[in-house]
Amino acid sequence: MAGEFSSSEAEVDYDIEGEVKSRYAAGAQAAEAALCCPVDYDPQFLKIIPREIIERDYGCGDPSKHVEVGETVLDLGSGGGKICYILSQKVGSAGTVIGVDMNDTMLSLARKYQNQIAQSVGYKNTDFRKGKIQDLALSLDKAQTWLDKNPIRSIDDVQKFEAECDRLRREETLIADDSIDVIVSNCVLNLVKPGEKKKLFGEMFRVLKRGGRCVISDIVWDEPPTDAILNDPKLWSGCISGAFGEVEFLEMFEQAGFYGIEVLVRQFEPWQTIDGVEFRSLTVRAYKGKQGECREHNQALIYKGPWKQVKDDDNHMFFRGERMAVCKKTFDLMTDPNGPYAGQVIGVEPLNAVKSADAELFDCKRVARRHAKESKGQDYRATTGAGADCCGPDGCC
Repeated sequence: MAGEFSSSEAEVDYDIEGEVKSRYAAGAQAAEAALCCPVDYDPQFLKIIPREIIERDYGCGDPSKHVEVGETVLDLGSGGGKICYILSQKVGSAGTVIGVDMNDTMLSLARKYQNQIAQSVGYKNTDFRKGKIQDLALSLDKAQTWLDKNPIRSIDDVQKFEAECDRLRREETLIADDSIDVIVSNCVLNLVKPGEKKKLFGEMFRVLKRGGRCVISDIVWDEPPTDAILNDPKLWSGCISGAFGEVEFLEMFEQAGFYGIEVLVRQFEPWQTIDGVEFRSLTVRAYKGKQGECREHNQALIYKGPWKQVKDDDNHMFFRGERMAVCKKTFDLMTDPNGPYAGQVIGVEPLNAVKSADAELFDCKRVARRHAKESKGQDYRATTGAGADCCGPDGCC
């Protein structure tokens, strides 16, 4: 945000990652109320989940509400596995749920009940992997296996280890490119070190399929945290010091290339207020898939309202009730019945479809109205009477 503090730029004098790992390791062994906001989960999905997991769950929202049957879902910072086991039931036997966490204690808790829960639902579709959510290419288990066989004793050994990690990222990727339908996360993104948050959003974008989406619940602030807040290790591991700005959080998705970014839930009352700064939960959904060439197919979109005019993430302007010229890519995104713009626009196809081989490049930077003749054709001169289907037993239209 121009001229405003960004949590991704904060610098502190302590080991953020070490603080987070130690606190959540303790949180996996004994419940800690200060690590989470109150969240109402659908009780039907909690029946088969052991109390030990439920009591050691730390989150601030329920992104699992926005996942469908048969999808491949990735949970970033899966902790004890509660959200994963809810998702396991929601996606069904045709779906897959992958949890990624870097904390051994949390992973052990999640894996402890994996077979028991699989027997309860009748299938096993969960997979818990050790990794950092800002580096979804590197399997920390495989890196550790190499280290056990090749202990580091010199700088040369460090370089060999780094080379092996690079090889693992390329050849034995933890989460492959374009492999995930939905990414969820529950109050974890804020725990990533400031300098790695941009990389985190880039990794989320990398692993999602085209048309895939993120549904992320996390903590945001309404004004920049004070130095005292930023320099308190307990507040960082407690999901406070690393929180995003309300606007910054949305901008991080936009800068990574996502579109259709939408606030699904905003906690009304602050979760915590410290030094006058309000911290609350926000659940955001964002989609991948607007990348690619813009081609002219003589299509138009009519924005239905209620606003007089709106602007999308790529600066397309839409005026209520008017035919606006768009490329085929934008037309398809905005008329997708399962997409973020569903029901907000009316798509107008040309009378004669343009073949892909004949479609010219479309300048999406221009704001242009689409004349009806462009859709119908310049030589269109048809004359028709009222259709017979217009009248019925209750009168005519």
